[in-house]
Amino acid sequence: MSSGSAELSSVAAQLDDLVVRVTSVAEDLGRTGRSDVAAELYEVERALQAAGRRLEGSRRSLDRATSAKSGTGGP
Repeated sequence: MSSGSAELSSVAAQLDDLVVRVTSVAEDLGRTGRSDVAAELYEVERALQAAGRRLEGSRRSLDRATSAKSGTGGP
């Protein structure tokens, strides 16, 4: 794993933590009658999840490129 890949993995872990935190706040607000704000936060949650998927795809691409360059990649 390259240093860039390791950094992207760290960022992905932080995004995962943000998803959990945003979801928790949205759930709490939904229980207190602020479903309008909760709905907005669920949209934020989905956006963060999408960002995490794109980040993971970028990390995998980086790993493949690094492996191919070093000759350790598979077919």
